[in-house]
Amino acid sequence: MVLAEETAMSEGETDAFLGEMETGVLSLAKTDEPYAIPVSYGYDADERTVYLRLVSTPESEKRQFLASAPRARLVVYEEADGGTTYRSAVAAGTLEEIDPSTLSPEQITQYGRAKRPLFEIWGGSKRDLDIQLYALKPDELSGRHTEIDREE
Repeated sequence: MVLAEETAMSEGETDAFLGEMETGVLSLAKTDEPYAIPVSYGYDADERTVYLRLVSTPESEKRQFLASAPRARLVVYEEADGGTTYRSAVAAGTLEEIDPSTLSPEQITQYGRAKRPLFEIWGGSKRDLDIQLYALKPDELSGRHTEIDREE
């Protein structure tokens, strides 16, 4: 028998979780077509803002979705203690492209926390890559913590 106890994380717990994690899955929507990719990010708990550095090629599906100013959802999750503890957070809102010339020192620090893309491997020339900076200031932000007791 498996017993699970799920609780909502407080704002502080959700902020701390997002601040300690580095990767998640970013989902974008364009009309009725979804698109999801693993990403690295930085998080500013004071501003409750996610900072993303997204790399794409001219013909990429990612660039097509980003050009449509899509609604976005970032899902960050962690499994710990041999699969008995799970934490997750979901941030939803609209991505805002950031002009690098307008960045404050605090924002530069957050983009620095967004590690070099861990999941992006490019077979083509680096000259074709486009690096864009985005901020996601969620209009919805929640976290969950689940403890599982696997009774025999």
